Parts: sequence; structure tokens; C-alpha cells
Amino acid sequence: MKAILALADGRYFSGKALGAPGETSGEVVFNTSLAGYQEILTDPSYHGEIVTMTYPQIGNTGINPEDVESCKPFLSAFVVKEACPFPSNWRSRMSLDTYLKEQGVVGIEGIDTRALVRHIRDCGAQTGIVSSIDLDPESLIEKARKAPSIVGRDLVQEVTCQQQYGWQEGLWDLADGYADATDIERTLKVVAFDFGIKRNILRNLTSAGCEVIIVPATTSADTVMQMAPDGVFLSNGPGDPEPITYAQETIHQLLGKVPLFGICLGHQLLSIALGGKTYKLKFGHRGGNQPVLDKTTGQVEITSQNHGFAVDPESLGEDVEITHLNLNDQTVEGIRHKKYPAFSVQYHPEASPGPHDAHYLFARFIEMLKQHKK
Repeated sequence: MKAILALADGRYFSGKALGAPGETSGEVVFNTSLAGYQEILTDPSYHGEIVTMTYPQIGNTGINPEDVESCKPFLSAFVVKEACPFPSNWRSRMSLDTYLKEQGVVGIEGIDTRALVRHIRDCGAQTGIVSSIDLDPESLIEKARKAPSIVGRDLVQEVTCQQQYGWQEGLWDLADGYADATDIERTLKVVAFDFGIKRNILRNLTSAGCEVIIVPATTSADTVMQMAPDGVFLSNGPGDPEPITYAQETIHQLLGKVPLFGICLGHQLLSIALGGKTYKLKFGHRGGNQPVLDKTTGQVEITSQNHGFAVDPESLGEDVEITHLNLNDQTVEGIRHKKYPAFSVQYHPEASPGPHDAHYLFARFIEMLKQHKK
């Protein structure tokens, strides 16, 4: 079955349908990770986005029930050069195409992904549409131009949980699978805001000795404080942080009362709560190979990232210290407050997928909780 990917600026690509038949729109972005496509598919931060993989063959290790980061895929569509039809891995249960069909995810393969990525790098991420129903390029280009932008939309409300729940799973082990939280000594209580949270963040917190309770994005500061947490975690999530005003206000009210740690969207929301502003990047940072300088130690980390917005360093006040910088473009990758126990990073130390260089940040958070508790 044929399929077309059309961009709002008039460029289009013809290929073959992958996954579920249909038509969907979103912001067309690219991810440079060589592996971890299953985690990328199920990362809620990709809600509203058409994700293009730069690595040429995707799906060669199949799909298994363990390597998922949420309850389902949230991305708008999936774009690859070649989807491997015959995966080979001892944990594989089905092919990528079968999984996308089961989950109702529209995709396209067989296009020149190198040309698409170079176009996005030159012209910027933009709205596009993938269709195996309408094969008229001009019709699809017009639809892409009318599709809503990701800017100014509250996508968090569409991915957050509806009620609070506890987490009972630790980190994965080759021999035993995921650890049972009941076998882990958990002496600290952490409330985690679900703006589109990834499961491996929860696993890291649990294995670090935390009892983790996940709450919806709209949960008030008073409700959180009534739970008497030792710390609060601000999760990753999709889209533009500026319209998430309810979370910004809640974070502002929590400052100074309880230690805060934010990742990705959580970092942006903390920055705004501290008086900062954000702006949209030309094509964002998405992949597992972004170099980041930890200004505190002088160490360089290779990090996993997934975001299209960044914090404006000029907007941060004197009480906020920039702790991490992206070495590719000097964008802000981490901050801490000089008076309150609060810090955040733009990248993903849980590394699912990605390198493990930044795992120390969970230990840093745990130490902050223990010091504050004393």
C-alpha cells in the first residue's frame, strides 16, 4: 500500500504504508538514536509529533512487552527508511509493523530519510501529514498547512494520568527482569508529577530507595503537601511548556517547602516558575548522543534528549545558577536554585534509550532529600 508524507512548506515524500492504515498530522521531527525505537514509540513526550528515525533499518530486534515507557504509543506517526520484517532477538514477540498495526499507529517507510532530515535541519521542524488514504500530494500539503501547530497547545492534559497511583517496579536485570519494589528498602517518599512520565524514571527512583506516588499534572500544591513527601519530581512531557500555567503555579507554590527535581519538560516548567522564559528550537534535540558539560564538576556527559523547546538563559534571575550546557549549541541543559533545594536538567538521565553517563543525578536528588530531611 502506498503512503505519502507531506510537509506544510510544500515538500513531500512517497513511500509505502507501515503499521495501521490511515491519515494523521503532527510536527515532523527526527531522532538520531541507533537503538531503542520501542522506548521512543512509547515515550509520551512525542505526543503530537511525527517521528523520523535517522538510522536506516528499524525493527531488527522486534517488539517485546518489557521495553515500553508508558501504556501505549503516543506519537502521531512513525517514519523509517526500512522496517525490518524479520526481527531476530530472544525477547522479540512480534515485528514492528505488527505492533504498529495493533496499536493503531500510522507509519511510512521507503522514503529518503536522509533528505527529509536535511530538509528539517535546513528549514526547521514543521507540521506535516502522513496518509495512506489520500495520495494526492497537493491535497495533503494543504491539510498540513491547516493542521494545528504544537506551539501554544496544552498537550500534557492529553497524556497525564487521571488519578494518583503507586509504583512497584525497580530497574531491569538481565537474569531477573524488573525488580519488585517490595524487595527494595524505600525510606524516602517522592511525589512525581505526571506530565507524560517515562517508566524508567520511576524505576530509577524506586531502586534508589524511594516510595514513589504518581499524581496527575493538575494536582494542587496543597494536595501534594498533605501527602508529606520528602521530595517532588517534575516529569518529562510533550510540547510547549508556556501554556501549562497550572503546573507553573503549583511548582512556584512548592518552592522552598520541599526539594524539587525536574527532567525535560519538568526542567522548563521549573525555570518558568522561577521567572524564566522558553523559546522554540529550530529542530530540537532528539537522540542519544548530545554532549553536555556539567559546570559543577567539569565533566562532559553524552546524554539522551527529546525536546523542541529550551530555556532562555537571559531570563533567569540571579538566584538561579546554570549548571549544565549543551556543547553543540550552548543551550541551557541544567539549573539549580541558590537558596531553595531545587534543580533540573533538560536531558534524560534515566537513559531509556541512551547512555548512562547522567545516572548520578538520581543519587544527587537522593542526597538532597536526605539533607533536607535532617
